[in-house]
Amino acid sequence: MGFSKITTTVLASASIFSSMTSGLPTAVSSNAKRDLKFDFNGDKIRGVNLGGWFVLEPWITPSIFEATPDNVVDEYTMAETLGKQEMTKRMQDHWSTWITEEDFGNIAGAGLNFVRIPIGYWSVSPISGDPYVQGAYKWLGKALDWADNAGLKVMIDLHGAPGSQNGFDNSGKRGAVGWTQGNTVQQTVKALNKIRNDHASHPAVAAIELLNEPMGPSLDMSVVKQFYMDGWGNLKNSDVAVTFHEAFEGVSAWGDWGAGMWSLLMDTHHYEVFDSGALEMSLDDHVGSVQGYGGQMASTGKWTVAGEWTGAMTDCAKWLNGRGIGARYDGTFEKDGQGSYYIGSCDGKSVGTVDALSQGDKDAIKTFISAQKAAYEKASGWIFWTWKTESSPEWDYQALLNAGLIE
Repeated sequence: MGFSKITTTVLASASIFSSMTSGLPTAVSSNAKRDLKFDFNGDKIRGVNLGGWFVLEPWITPSIFEATPDNVVDEYTMAETLGKQEMTKRMQDHWSTWITEEDFGNIAGAGLNFVRIPIGYWSVSPISGDPYVQGAYKWLGKALDWADNAGLKVMIDLHGAPGSQNGFDNSGKRGAVGWTQGNTVQQTVKALNKIRNDHASHPAVAAIELLNEPMGPSLDMSVVKQFYMDGWGNLKNSDVAVTFHEAFEGVSAWGDWGAGMWSLLMDTHHYEVFDSGALEMSLDDHVGSVQGYGGQMASTGKWTVAGEWTGAMTDCAKWLNGRGIGARYDGTFEKDGQGSYYIGSCDGKSVGTVDALSQGDKDAIKTFISAQKAAYEKASGWIFWTWKTESSPEWDYQALLNAGLIE
């Protein structure tokens, strides 16, 4: 996944570019050098992520991790523990079944126009000595054809960088933030250039995201910004939107960045479940918060998309915070010396199926999702995280859609 363990705080102050919101984003519209494959000025992005397919996350597919020892907390430790042969077998089984061509038809049939496909560097440009196995990149090629056949556009999202850009399991390797050390940035650029060379001209590929969720507060932002500029430079002559994540700096922090650069799309991930203050909010508070955030997104002077968000208002989904890590909501969260306190019971929340949720929770989720869609469409649109899960209904677009909680 590409998934923030940090809740974005809604700021009261407007962006310095707020006066420009009635017009087209100057940094993009006045410098468009090529026709893109999606009308980011005229149409709204309405899409889903294909999480847990090419980058494993314990909470999306817990069954895969339950079949391994407790030390396995991410794709890296799984490959390291199982070895190449067994890991390859399990991953081939997973890649061929988790998402199929039928899913793309169902996504289009739901009225959506975009899919964001996360993939790790190790699948694109493997590094000697890493335990990861390869094979997902071939499936990415199939996915692009399936998307094109279904009339969907794709954002290819480099979700994991060498050394881990954020320390989350969704980067492939949970733990320390080691990206920008050694030659990891150059290795990341190498993977992006391969994606460009192989897929930027594909008719379905409308955007390429340079890197999912680099942990700005733990990184030298001058290095991150230079990486973004270099990545843009390598993609600027392609007919894709060059997508960059706001690096947990906030959407309003990028107003004066990117002058003279065209086809820029800013990605922000808005979750309201990863700190206790957000978990204590009422439904009305959540709705007001996302409405305010949508206003911030519309004030950046750039195309801006909510590239990840959810229907969840608790962090109760099993292993959402990582395998073996509890939930803040019920006070069982403990990680790196940080604890939590009891807010409410996780019984009956985000476990199993939509049908297992209470009617009150269903109604609240429906309201929250509707509010977010409207809020993010003040800007360039939204991409829900994620299309399907094994047992986390608030995060499962397909299950919520089938249950009538998404309209």
